[in-house]
Amino acid sequence: MQTYAVLLRTLNSEFNRHAHAFAQRHDLHATDVHALAAILDSTALEGRPMTPSRLAERLNLTSGAVTACLDRLERAGHISRTRDSADRRVVHLVYNPGARALARQYFSPLARSTEAAMQRFTPAQLATVADFLHTLNQELTAEAAPGRTAG
Repeated sequence: MQTYAVLLRTLNSEFNRHAHAFAQRHDLHATDVHALAAILDSTALEGRPMTPSRLAERLNLTSGAVTACLDRLERAGHISRTRDSADRRVVHLVYNPGARALARQYFSPLARSTEAAMQRFTPAQLATVADFLHTLNQELTAEAAPGRTAG
């Protein structure tokens, strides 16, 4: 168990190091980069666009803090806010194509490293790793759910 914990913390530290460097280079807060990742991943993870309220929940921020974050990201051209066509009260957060390209370019060395590591494993092994990571994320999300007590 300890080996997995150390490896996951190391992986998380490496991702955070890259994210913080991106934030510094583009005059963003670290929270802004986490928000961008959540916006980008929302469709893949949940099958729907991110909204400000879900972003607040995901990042464990107040609505005021999320609004400030989204204002910074929108001013910098990273995101747009669009209204849902069926319910105009609902705001969707869209990662702008130019900002996506900027992030893709910046993080391309990380993608190449990931691809190089993946080449060392069979498709069946990679499927097992993906299953483990998916299950771990579900457990961590459930652990952080409101009303769940530690212990």
